[in-house]
Amino acid sequence: MGSNSKELLGIEPLELRFPFETKKQISCSMQLTNRTDDYIGFKVKTTSPKKYCVRPNSGVVPPRSTSDVIVAMQAQKEAPPDMQCKDKFLVQSVIVAEGTSAKDITGDMFTKESGNVVDEVKLKVVYVPPPKPPSPVREGSEEGSSPRHSLSDGSNLNYQEVRSANIRFTCDSLQMQTTRESDEPPPLAAVKAQKDQDGFTSETSALISRLTEERNSAIQQNNKLREELDLVRRELSKQNGGFSFVVAAIALLGVLIGFLMKR
Repeated sequence: MGSNSKELLGIEPLELRFPFETKKQISCSMQLTNRTDDYIGFKVKTTSPKKYCVRPNSGVVPPRSTSDVIVAMQAQKEAPPDMQCKDKFLVQSVIVAEGTSAKDITGDMFTKESGNVVDEVKLKVVYVPPPKPPSPVREGSEEGSSPRHSLSDGSNLNYQEVRSANIRFTCDSLQMQTTRESDEPPPLAAVKAQKDQDGFTSETSALISRLTEERNSAIQQNNKLREELDLVRRELSKQNGGFSFVVAAIALLGVLIGFLMKR
């Protein structure tokens, strides 16, 4: 950072940590945060430009905002001695006018001759070991399962061979169990239950049919009695016999009630 300049951009992290692996491109990122009310132009430089690819390597960070920068290390044929890296990065930043775009950022803006106040932050590169793959989970012994060879008893079977043998044993056991179940005759209780169910079904059907017939017969008798009642009513109306009509209606109603009580 310049001796008489304020911090224009906050940079995280200050160490670029790469999980180093040979013959593999590795990337990491850093964030440039503008906590000022000005537009800040930046440029990223490195001591090994052929080894790293920076996107974007220059640009403009608006006020009170953050920009991400991706640093990709090209695939390396071999690891450095003791995994030590001497590469460094330099992030330069200056205040620019509003409306300045990334295309307007040039290297001359960060020189002393430009008269700009240049803020500079140096970053170190650190190689770290790659993350270890998850270790395979050992299959615990289960009660009733087939005996398994230990992977550390000096035998010639490796993990894949032991696993394949266990899978074949399990498949054979399932096949034998399926064959035995298909060859066994159905239990006597199941046969008896099926017969009882068939008998119950036939009796239920017969009962339903008989009740349906009785209901239809009752409906027909009811309709017939209604017709006779209407006929008597019309005859009595013609004769204008009020008392005889009442007596006849009561008698017919008693016949209808007696018929229904018999049902």
